[in-house]
Amino acid sequence: MSIKINKLEIENVKRVKAVKIEPGKEGLTVIGGKNGQGKTSVLDSIAWALGGDKYRPADAKNADSVLPPTLKVVLSNGLIVERKGKNSDLKITDPSGQKSGQTLLDSFISKLALDLPKFMESSGKEKAKTLLQIIGVEEELEKLDREEQELYQERLVLGRDVEKKKALAAELTYYPDVPKDLMSPSELIKQQQDILAKNGENQRKRDRVEQLLHECAFAYGEVKALEQKLAEAKQKHKNLEADLKIAETDAKDLQDESTVELEANIKNIDEINVKIRANQDKERADQIAKEGQALYDDLTVKIEQIRKDKIDLLNGADLPLEGLSVKDGELTYKGFTWGDMSSSEQLRVATAIVRKLNPECGFVLIDKLEQMDIDTMNEFGKWLESEGLQAIATRVSTGDECSIIITDGYGGDVDPESVKHCAPPDTKEDWKW
Repeated sequence: MSIKINKLEIENVKRVKAVKIEPGKEGLTVIGGKNGQGKTSVLDSIAWALGGDKYRPADAKNADSVLPPTLKVVLSNGLIVERKGKNSDLKITDPSGQKSGQTLLDSFISKLALDLPKFMESSGKEKAKTLLQIIGVEEELEKLDREEQELYQERLVLGRDVEKKKALAAELTYYPDVPKDLMSPSELIKQQQDILAKNGENQRKRDRVEQLLHECAFAYGEVKALEQKLAEAKQKHKNLEADLKIAETDAKDLQDESTVELEANIKNIDEINVKIRANQDKERADQIAKEGQALYDDLTVKIEQIRKDKIDLLNGADLPLEGLSVKDGELTYKGFTWGDMSSSEQLRVATAIVRKLNPECGFVLIDKLEQMDIDTMNEFGKWLESEGLQAIATRVSTGDECSIIITDGYGGDVDPESVKHCAPPDTKEDWKW
C-alpha cells in the first residue's frame, strides 16, 4: 500500500500563518487563492517537513510572526512528522511510539514527488534516462543505441561513397554500336586475308567456266572440220558439256564478301578500341556502384532490426504509463515528445514516473495548476483516482474547483482570530488533531 498524506498543519512558514488541511486520499486536493496568499508556501512546507533540510526555504519563518516555523504531517502509515522549535528540529513518531530520523522518510518518500518541477524542467534526454533507469532497460537500450549509431555512421559513409560511384558511372560515355571486347589488328587482317582467299577461289572457278566455254566452242569447230574424228570429237564435246553443267552449278550461287567493313575497322581500330574501353569502364563503374548499394541496403536492414529490437525491448518493459516510450533518446507519450505534450499529459507522465520511481510514495506535490482548464484538471483528477494516487496542488483561483482557499496566510480548519502569532514561543501550545 502506497503511503499518502492524511493530515498536515503548518504555521509561520514563509507566507503561511496557519493552515490545516486533510487532503483527499486519492485524486486532486487543490489549494486555491489569489497571488501572494501562501499557496506555494504550503507545498514548500510539505517538502521541507518530509524531504529534510535541503528543502528548507531560504527565508523559512513568516516575517509577521515572532514564533518559529511549526510543521506537522500525519502519514497514512501512521507516522507523525514534526518540525518545530527555534532550530526546526525533526521529530518522527511511528504508530508504536518509536522515534526515527530522516533516513526513515527517505526510504519511502520520492524526491521527485517533493520537487516535481525538477523533473519537468529537465531536458528530454534526462527525462528519458530517468524512465529507462526506473524500468531497468537503460544499459541494454544504450547498447542498442551504440550499435545503431555505429551502423548508421558506417552506412552514411558508404552511402556517400556509393553516390560518388553512381555519379562517376553516370558521367562515363557509353557507345552502344561497338563490339564488347577490344579489337585486334592481326585478327582483322587474318579475317581480311581469309575473305580474299575465298574470293580468289571463286574467281578461279569463274575462270574455269570461261575456259570450258572456249574449249567447247573449239571442239565443236573441230567436229565440223574433222569429220574423220567426229566420233571422238563428239564424245569429247559431250564430256565437256557435262563438265560445263557441273561447273555452272558450282558457280551459280557464289557470292563475294565485302572487305570494306574490315578495312574500315583496321583503319579505325584505335578509335573503336577507345570506345570499347570506355564501355568497359562504365560497366565496371556500374557494377561497383551496385555492389556498394547492396552493402548500403544490408546496413539499412540491420539498422531497422536494431530499431525493432529497441521497440520490442520497451514494449516488453514494465512502463509506468501506457503509451509512454523513448525514441531517439527522448521521452515520448502517445508518439509526442515532451514539448508537444499538453500540460495535462506532461503532469500525467511526470506523476506516473514519480510513482514508478518509488511505488511506496503515493502522493505528489504540484505547483501552479492554473495552466489547466477546469475540464482538463478534472480529467487529470479522475486519472489520479484511477491510479490510487494523491496530488496536492496549487491554483490561482477562488473557484469551486479548489478544495481550500488560502487567504492572507490562513487556510483550512483555522480561525485566524484564535491564532495568537505574537505569543511567546514557550507559551505556544502544540496543535492537536
